[in-house]
Amino acid sequence: MMNRNISRRTVLKGLGGVAIGLPLLEEMMATPALAAAQSEVPVRAFNVFFGLGIPAPLQTEGFDGVLEPLKPLSKKLLIMRNVDQVRCDESGINAHFDGASGAFTAEPPSGEAKAGGPSIDQVIRKTYYPDGLPAGTVPTLVGGTFFRRSRVSRYVHSYNSDGTVAATMQEKPRDVFDRVFGSLAGQVEDTDVRKQRLRRSVLDSVVDQYQFYTGVNSPLGASSKARVADHLDRIREFEQRAFEMKHDAKGPELPPRSKIAHGGSADPGGEGLDMPLENLVTEWRLMADLYALAIQLDRVRFGSLTFLAAGERLRVTGDYEYDGRKVFTFDDAKQLNASGSSGCSHEWWHKFTEKKTNEQLRAHAHMKMREVAYFLSRLDGQDSLEANGKTILENSMITVSTESGDGRHSDVKRELSGVFHAITGANGRFKTGQILDVNAEGIDVYNTMLDAFETKDRLGPAKRETNRIDKIRA
Repeated sequence: MMNRNISRRTVLKGLGGVAIGLPLLEEMMATPALAAAQSEVPVRAFNVFFGLGIPAPLQTEGFDGVLEPLKPLSKKLLIMRNVDQVRCDESGINAHFDGASGAFTAEPPSGEAKAGGPSIDQVIRKTYYPDGLPAGTVPTLVGGTFFRRSRVSRYVHSYNSDGTVAATMQEKPRDVFDRVFGSLAGQVEDTDVRKQRLRRSVLDSVVDQYQFYTGVNSPLGASSKARVADHLDRIREFEQRAFEMKHDAKGPELPPRSKIAHGGSADPGGEGLDMPLENLVTEWRLMADLYALAIQLDRVRFGSLTFLAAGERLRVTGDYEYDGRKVFTFDDAKQLNASGSSGCSHEWWHKFTEKKTNEQLRAHAHMKMREVAYFLSRLDGQDSLEANGKTILENSMITVSTESGDGRHSDVKRELSGVFHAITGANGRFKTGQILDVNAEGIDVYNTMLDAFETKDRLGPAKRETNRIDKIRA
């Protein structure tokens, strides 16, 4: 049979109703030269934030302590200890805010709604895509599951050059799905179209075209037809999970609201929320799955993902298990013998001391690492392999960080020193497979990371001399 070549643009136009990504198909490679161009690994940078931090003394235990969930990914991570973010201190404001604003920017905040400068992902985006990303790509995706809202930098971790947020926060899985896959082409702001979208599956708009590309008259070969069919099934699965749709003869029902609090009700006067661990993990993992899927389908290349805001206040309950064993039973309010904000997991960080076992804090920090590892692992399987033989996790620059290296508010220098950082290899740019004491300022670590991408811009004052941290470079 004669091979027929077909461009990605042609297929996407055929499916033009909805902007949903397609896998790379063999028929999209017309010549060896074009195939090589199509298979180039894109530049990507994402910031992953988790709240409250990991006290620096616990980081010294390596994978024998709270970092244990990261061990399966250890060869693909560079874990950096003794990163100093003291320059991010804003007088009169505690490190929950300062440290969170400094994460990925190395700058103190600029008011309650701005960071002091750009985040590393946006510096890279500006360098590599000065005229915008490819058509159909979300410029920046900011999402997360969080429960403190008093200041933007508690939960947003992607910033433009002027310190403004790089994209609207998507805090519900259904909103992430709509942002990435559910915008009707050319009519995103149309209220009637939006209402129509809520009454049907986004894939209903393109099912006829998909049937053509998987049918007997399709210009695609058997393997590509199978990939398109699998792609359709995968998007449908995630949509149903995000919207909890039940398909019947009358079509899908209107999607219900998320089962956990969002918006103002997620931070009732800063007094905290009761949160079963199961509910928290269910919501987060769907968010992480959707974000990872968006990356796998090349719908997004830059942005941030947050698991619990800076200074989060939750009264968590439930059994916590890891690797088939029960680690701890959470019951924060009862174990703290307090109510309201005083009964939240937040308080274990304020109570931290090297002379105690810190059992509750350890369990919470271990759980946070389990959930961060869950997201990272979603980008490291067979469905994330790229043309160069590496996974998306290995090819991307994914930076993991937090707000604090201590948690107590008694010493700013201690609180903003020793802030946990981990980065992926960024397609061979960084020395993964080690835990490294960098003993350096965050601004120098970040600017060294930017040097590896040969970016035009740097973080911090223009006249400040950069102290390059060469030992993190491959």
